[in-house]
Amino acid sequence: MDGRLARGEQTRRSILRRAADIASVEGLDGLTIGRLATDLALSKSSVFAHFGSKEDLQLAAIAHAEDVFRDLVIRPALKAPDGLPRLTAMCEHWLDYSRSRAFPGGCFFAGVIAEFDAREGRVHDAVRHGREKWIDLLTGLAHKAVTLGHLPPDTDPAQIAFELDALARAGNMEAVLTGSDAAYDRAIRGIRARLGVDPE
Repeated sequence: MDGRLARGEQTRRSILRRAADIASVEGLDGLTIGRLATDLALSKSSVFAHFGSKEDLQLAAIAHAEDVFRDLVIRPALKAPDGLPRLTAMCEHWLDYSRSRAFPGGCFFAGVIAEFDAREGRVHDAVRHGREKWIDLLTGLAHKAVTLGHLPPDTDPAQIAFELDALARAGNMEAVLTGSDAAYDRAIRGIRARLGVDPE
């Protein structure tokens, strides 16, 4: 990659990082070419060259947030032993990702789901698709835990996924709203209790 292309890619990454940070606090509707240009000391034309429309910018911000989530939550958790340890690790890494403020508004997706759940269009579809992938991942991990005998044979993996996700999202919401990490601790205790894991 020559210098000009490398600089262009670096600029694009900087724009997406800032866009995702803004969206985690103010929502995807808070993103504008002008706002990003001002924040990053770029020309509007420079930002526009990377993203031809607000919707394209929103979709790219979602894709960037998914990359961050994959790096901070999914990949580390997949290093845990299969079955219940991996399922527990996935939830714990999710809470750590929010607690560490990888995005200033906590979990990026918690906000944008609420923002776009009742809308139609490409952004809604991207948010829904990401959500479905996450729930499918948790469901698959729960199913594996059942197969390995880590959870009772009559366990409904989809129900487990729903409950674990609900606990994690509640922890994120309460912690971001109150500024207290106690909500994360309560969430992980609830998750461990639901899975029958030592609360440590």
